[in-house]
Amino acid sequence: MYVEGLKLVNFKNYENQTLEFSPKLNCFVGDNGMGKTNLLDALHYLSMSKSHYSLPDKSVVRHGEDFFRLEGLFNRKTKKEKIVCKYKHRSKKVIERNKVEYKKFADHIGFLPLVMVCPDDSSLITGGSEIRRQYIDLLLVQIDPSYLNHLMYYNKVLLQRNSFLKQYTHPSEIDFSLLKVYDQQLIEPAQYIHEKRKSGLKRLKPVFHHYYKIISGNKEKVDFEYFSFLNEHPLAELLNESKEKDVWLQRTTKGIHKDDLKLMIDDYSVKKIASQGQLKSYLLALKLAQYELLREESEVTPLLLLDDIFDKLDNKRVKQLLELLVSCDFGQIFITDTHKSRILDIVKSLDTDYSQFIVSNGSVLIDIQ
Repeated sequence: MYVEGLKLVNFKNYENQTLEFSPKLNCFVGDNGMGKTNLLDALHYLSMSKSHYSLPDKSVVRHGEDFFRLEGLFNRKTKKEKIVCKYKHRSKKVIERNKVEYKKFADHIGFLPLVMVCPDDSSLITGGSEIRRQYIDLLLVQIDPSYLNHLMYYNKVLLQRNSFLKQYTHPSEIDFSLLKVYDQQLIEPAQYIHEKRKSGLKRLKPVFHHYYKIISGNKEKVDFEYFSFLNEHPLAELLNESKEKDVWLQRTTKGIHKDDLKLMIDDYSVKKIASQGQLKSYLLALKLAQYELLREESEVTPLLLLDDIFDKLDNKRVKQLLELLVSCDFGQIFITDTHKSRILDIVKSLDTDYSQFIVSNGSVLIDIQ
């Protein structure tokens, strides 16, 4: 699968821009703040029906306007697919496939699989457990529609259970039989999600090891472990044991919404001991492993979006990474970078089709070399 063309109208800092892409490698170069990342986020919108950065739709409308429209032409399994995403203030967002509107955005997720790598990914290590759950969820929702449905249902019931708990301040006040109704509704989706996360991470681990070895030159041992309360006990038992504590704290303290990944390097926490180079290598290996598993499970080759991942890397390391991506056939790749001459010199040395674009103040021109 690849993107043939993209049109942006009133999206972030773009008033009206039309682009055509190489089916292999596409490089957006320019200074920071010019709109390179916005182009990748537009592709993310068309694939995932939302911004990669969790921005509300009204926040991506160009200043002074009241709507945005994105249009992408995709070549998927040799068939042309026109995807449109449009939003207007005080109206609902609309996603269309070949002029037919989706009734539910969830039905679109996974149709155009995608992995995005960006500087904010450092929060996978430095941030809270929610970020690491999102990492595995973003993979699983694109390969298993049932996973997304179970996750949405679990989160809906969890919110209801927490709202119920917030009505009470002491265990003597609550009717535990009513609380058990919510507990029963959580059990089935939690079990499904837990099993899928466990099996997905088991498959992901050797791929992660493989890519880290290539990227780092096999300099150190890395690993991750999946933490979940459900690894040891069924959810019904956990909820029953913690029910009084939940009342005191007015929130659900056990469940798959507390799952986490323990990230390690040489048997120590990555967060505590990793250098900047090790951190970048670790994060990139996690993302490439995510991509590899998504490619194995999807009907089509996913898109790979790389936003400013070469920052603070020398030319030798940049070339090694690009050679890895091209040689392993990562499908269509989009890259942003601030160093025009560096990226162009390296790309020219690779045996691959490519296009390079100059981005400046919300305007994009193809760089003819």
